[in-house]
Amino acid sequence: MQEKKGEDLQQALNKVSEVGIDEVGRGAIFGPVFSAVVVLTEKNKSILKKIGVTDSKKLNPKKRKLLLPKILLLSSDYGIGQSSAREIDNLGIRVATELSMIRALKKLKEKPSELIIDGPLLLRPWNGIQKNIVSGDSKFIAIASASIVAKVSRDNLMERLEKKYSGYFIFKNKGYGTKDHLYLIKKNGMTKLHRKSFLKKSNLI
Repeated sequence: MQEKKGEDLQQALNKVSEVGIDEVGRGAIFGPVFSAVVVLTEKNKSILKKIGVTDSKKLNPKKRKLLLPKILLLSSDYGIGQSSAREIDNLGIRVATELSMIRALKKLKEKPSELIIDGPLLLRPWNGIQKNIVSGDSKFIAIASASIVAKVSRDNLMERLEKKYSGYFIFKNKGYGTKDHLYLIKKNGMTKLHRKSFLKKSNLI
């Protein structure tokens, strides 16, 4: 009987308990918006919590980079998707963000039975069960893990794009509209990866 209980507990720990999705780069003025989805078992959720996985915004870049390989190793599955600056300009940021999320979800081996999404907005193209959790990256390890995967993936891309689009401090501002970045756009003009729709609102173009 004791052995059966042990087996049941092990099965429960190894069962998928959370599928979390999050985006990063929604408010940037340069480059794509990224989304990541992470699938975790109860056991691995607990391990990741113990090693410091939390909302990516609460972690420094070094800690996020250290956690990334551990998250990928302990996830049952994961997917990363993005939507380009051109898609953001043509479709609007909400539709483009949804597109990046759907692209991430399509990379999973199996469709999740339930999806937990950071923030208040429904993923409208998704026809499965979904729950919206405000500040979900502070409450659910799968969403926190997804936020780290998305953030590190996008930051890595920004660092690579610095070589091609130098003169805008992309490696430092990660594509966000800092004072320096906005000044450099006025000075050097826009690149094809700048979001024209966002810059119009800032009266920069």
